[in-house]
Amino acid sequence: MTGSSASAHRETAANGHKVSSNGTEQKDRKVELGKKVTLLRGISIIIGTIIGAGIFISPKGILKHSGSVGVSLLVWIACGVLSLFGALSYAELGTCIKKSGGHYTYIMEAFGPQMAFIRLWADLIAIRPAGMAVISLAFGQYILEPLFMPCGIPPLAVKLATAIGLTSVMYLNSMSVTWTARIQIFLTVSKLLAIAIIIVPGMYQLFKGETRHFENAFDLSNVQLSGMPLAFYSGMYAYAGWFYLNFVTEEVNNPAKTVPLAICISMAIVTSCYVLTNVAYYTVMSAEELLASSAVAVTFAERLLGNFSIAVPVFVALSCYGSMNGCIFALSRMFYVASREGQLPEVLSMIHVRRHTPLAAVLIMYPMTMLQLLVGDIYSLLNFMSFLRWLFIGVVVLGLIYLRYTKPDLPRPFKVPLFFPVVFCITCFFMVFLSLYSDPVNTGIGFAISLTGIPAYYIFIYFNHRPKWLQRTLDSFNRTMQIILEVVPADQ
Repeated sequence: MTGSSASAHRETAANGHKVSSNGTEQKDRKVELGKKVTLLRGISIIIGTIIGAGIFISPKGILKHSGSVGVSLLVWIACGVLSLFGALSYAELGTCIKKSGGHYTYIMEAFGPQMAFIRLWADLIAIRPAGMAVISLAFGQYILEPLFMPCGIPPLAVKLATAIGLTSVMYLNSMSVTWTARIQIFLTVSKLLAIAIIIVPGMYQLFKGETRHFENAFDLSNVQLSGMPLAFYSGMYAYAGWFYLNFVTEEVNNPAKTVPLAICISMAIVTSCYVLTNVAYYTVMSAEELLASSAVAVTFAERLLGNFSIAVPVFVALSCYGSMNGCIFALSRMFYVASREGQLPEVLSMIHVRRHTPLAAVLIMYPMTMLQLLVGDIYSLLNFMSFLRWLFIGVVVLGLIYLRYTKPDLPRPFKVPLFFPVVFCITCFFMVFLSLYSDPVNTGIGFAISLTGIPAYYIFIYFNHRPKWLQRTLDSFNRTMQIILEVVPADQ
């Protein structure tokens, strides 16, 4: 395609036309991200990203640090309630700031572009690629497990399966918003079915009188107050993901009603699933057996369901795939909005002329995640960055309180009691303090990595007069990618 014809193609597409093979123009619908996220799709995004592999494989962080069965169940419930406080705070932000982008957008509105860019920078260079690589590796591990049982899986096979899974998720999100949402609903239903397969036999055992592991459930002899903060840390991490619907606010049908409703329904379902799944585990396993198991759901299924236990790894893999799909769908919108705000290359805020997907914003995660899969020490990076997640979420909720006083007249179709954001904010900053106290070296390294965003902000964003060679390079990159990817600026 020549430069002039490509330019003409972009111009006609951006004006809502498409060019047929004989050169005639045909009126087409606007090139934009449509409002395709309904209540059901919103619920599937939230549940699908919160519930990953953890509840099936290793729900033992809370039990280990809380010291007893009864206290661990109370911590699961308490973390669900605290997460609901945070989620409702985000629901208020999502209904009064009707832009996609989640954390990034709210920090931008409350505290300005520099703080927002530091958050974006940390997400882009480390947090998101590392998180995506970890859950993709879990998918690769569990999708192959039935084929290799009882032998170990070669590491190369895991990485190959991981790469295929990641590529397919990227392809799906690049091709169709509608199909991405439909498959997310299917994956969410499949993971709820997997949880039901655990809960129903567990409840049956409970009603049959299998309660011996609940005797002395609140025995406090092993409970240490010093372990409780770590138990809450594990619990809050298990519920993380309730904020992803706020990343796609502009694509939600009637967000003032849909966002709060989807969040409340999702958190009620997830909290119930987590608590009842743990109760089911304790009907066949003691606390000691649960802590010793390498894959709790598999141990449970072997004891109650016999040969059906071979299906558990497949359900775990589907659960991981749902989390991958939901994360890519949501995170691509953050990069899309950041580009629209002028903080990332312009091509990331462009839409595919036929598919109506933010193609470049979807693909930006792919090379970085693949690189970390192949060469990176992902788990160390996650240790560096885990505290940053809670720091920035705390900053966002603090921004809600700040906006209540600086912009009291901002329309708020949904408004939470101030008690909710205050309690949640204290919880977030407490977890940041806990990270600093328990692991000062890794936390310090993570903080230093995020602070590299400050010079990057001034080099790439703040100075009006960039070096000419840098500006020419960016312009050339945008033009080239626009032609290759067939993307155009979204219609306003």
